[in-house]
Amino acid sequence: MNSKERILAALDGQPADHVPLTTWCFGFPAPEHLRWETGGKPVDHWYSKRLEHIHTLPQPWELEDEFQRAEAWLSLGIDDVLEVSVPWSQDPAVTWKDSVVQPGGAGGDDKHPVLVRRYETPSGSLRHAVKKTENEGAGWPIQPDWVPLVEDYNVPRGIEHAVSSPDDVPVIKHLFAPPDDNQRRWFADRMAKMKAFADSRGLFVQAWTAFGMDAAVWFTGAENAVLMAMDAPGAFQRLLDIIFETDFARTELAAATPGVDMVCQRGWYSSTDFWSPELFDALVFPRLKQLTALAHRHGKKFAYVMTTGVARLGPRLADAGVDLLYFADPIQDRLSLEKARELLAGRMTLAGGTSALSLASGDPRRIRDEVRRAIEVLGPTHRFILQPVDALFPDTPWAGVTSMIEAWKEFRTM
Repeated sequence: MNSKERILAALDGQPADHVPLTTWCFGFPAPEHLRWETGGKPVDHWYSKRLEHIHTLPQPWELEDEFQRAEAWLSLGIDDVLEVSVPWSQDPAVTWKDSVVQPGGAGGDDKHPVLVRRYETPSGSLRHAVKKTENEGAGWPIQPDWVPLVEDYNVPRGIEHAVSSPDDVPVIKHLFAPPDDNQRRWFADRMAKMKAFADSRGLFVQAWTAFGMDAAVWFTGAENAVLMAMDAPGAFQRLLDIIFETDFARTELAAATPGVDMVCQRGWYSSTDFWSPELFDALVFPRLKQLTALAHRHGKKFAYVMTTGVARLGPRLADAGVDLLYFADPIQDRLSLEKARELLAGRMTLAGGTSALSLASGDPRRIRDEVRRAIEVLGPTHRFILQPVDALFPDTPWAGVTSMIEAWKEFRTM
């Protein structure tokens, strides 16, 4: 079996030659013997095209780098996945002005400069302000000298989020809109190149198409999102409708494009860390169910990311039609593999089973035991993909990765 066939078997609950192993790279420091150069410059850290449009990376990550990473993992037997992020558009009538508030200035922060972007749109203005902080170090995403609307790091840095009151909600439709004609042409070109490479190497392709509640938290901040849902439910539903309109269009574009095997929705901010099961059912479930149905109409699989609260919300994801859940996390979510198997393995495929924290420990015995148990418990379901939760980071040592690979090769057919 090739890599794509192996992953598709896991998604369909069918036997394969062995349990697949996949990884996400988020600044992983590749070992010397697997590195390459792009444009005459060394590529020291590995990323993924899933990060395109949502992070500023310290080095370019070209499509060729995506292919090179896949070749490197394939050389080790790992079932890499090619990834693409579907863009969104902005109303051409929107203008903005950038400024900086120095430490101690009005509307700023006592210790840090504050970056400000003020938007003017047909529905009014918005002020978006975030602290300018030190970068985390080699390999980690960097903070640009302006305020992107969509950036995960905005949440902890936020001084004034783009949507700071219910009155701001109508403005967002001008800043986060379905892909325009130019972006659709860009995506078609991107996928033509990606499909050709994937077909030649037997690789699976995943498109990131929906933000859901993650976008709500990016736009409002975590605490404000919960408060708005409780205190101004009509405005919050309208915000989710705006997000969903663009998510639906992005998902439809990807699902209808040849070469895409699965679409994926982010859901890090949709878990029980933020929302009760009742609010999840009211706010997330109905929209998610429409997206899974859309993907399935086009013959594509649907994946969802949730790293905590899986015991409570995982069954509802299965009810909504999700085919693959990222992740079954034995550490962060404190969900036993046996419980995950009992609740979910008969209904959808689970990825995970080992943790980036374990890899970072560099402890071969700990890593081996974790991999063995994951395959022992979840492997027989034929609905399991071994994947370190939730990525290989700049602080993930190569020794930890090799221990994982060695253990996987030892136990993958048990």
